Amino acid sequence: MGYTLAVLGCGTMGVAILSGVLSSLEVRLSAPLSGKQRDTDELDAPSGISTPTGNQFLDAPEESLPSKFITTVGREETGRKLKKTFESLGRFGSDVIVRAGQGNVQTVKESDVILVCSKPNIAKSILLEEGMAEAVKGKLVISICAGVTISQLVSWVPETTQVVRAMPNTPCKIREGMTVVTPLSDALSRTLILNIFTSCGRCRFLEEKYFDACTALAGSGPAFVSLVLEAMTDGGVMMGLPRVEALELAAQTLQGTGRMALYAGLHPAQLKDSVTTPGGCTIAGLLTLEDGRVRSTMARAIQVAANHASALGQDVKK
Repeated sequence: MGYTLAVLGCGTMGVAILSGVLSSLEVRLSAPLSGKQRDTDELDAPSGISTPTGNQFLDAPEESLPSKFITTVGREETGRKLKKTFESLGRFGSDVIVRAGQGNVQTVKESDVILVCSKPNIAKSILLEEGMAEAVKGKLVISICAGVTISQLVSWVPETTQVVRAMPNTPCKIREGMTVVTPLSDALSRTLILNIFTSCGRCRFLEEKYFDACTALAGSGPAFVSLVLEAMTDGGVMMGLPRVEALELAAQTLQGTGRMALYAGLHPAQLKDSVTTPGGCTIAGLLTLEDGRVRSTMARAIQVAANHASALGQDVKK
């Protein structure tokens, strides 16, 4: 038997992560594979921790996989919608328990691993609810609340509670997410966390000092890339392409270029130079982008977002 996974404040990201987990369980049940057959796509992180990025569910030990799911939301109407969403995800989704209102403490009591997905400014109130300290003793708490630090989380739970910080992004919805997790030494907990987050994309272990930058780059990044995608699409429309086709061309181009960087190991400069011929249309367009300071503006956007991320989840001084 596996463990019980609780998702507190199951909003957009909670649904995305849990959907990935449920889908991976379906795949494991229908087509179990051995470790030799699985594509693990190992990467060496700067911290020296080797981080598997392929889906770990396929040959994971049973004790590292969830077998029961409980979610909590604030409103009854939200709970009804959430239940319908999970029911559409197959046999495992139909078994997800959805609780609306004041159900956090009871949910934690019944669970082994707690995923805190609430807004950063209410994470503290959840973990300090009456009865929560006793309920969370000896359990694993994974927080995806942007800006809420490990030191804050540790101060809100008993000493026996293991705390981990994670930063996933919205492409987890389609199992193409990027999640960064703070390192931990316990092997089973590490495997358990990898099982959760590789089910919806890639996962890296990085020290907490990098998290503000990760929040800006991977967390806010989809919005920045969407702006570029929209601009490229508009350019195609300006030159006579129907919008549907312009969007398809632009989106596939971005996706394909990203995959070349990830899987072919090509530096962005190599990718750029490979399509830039002397006197060609690409160099003409690139010079226009440089005139518009696109490169420095995008880099500064990451910088500003990272600085803003450092203030999220912190108590505002009046």
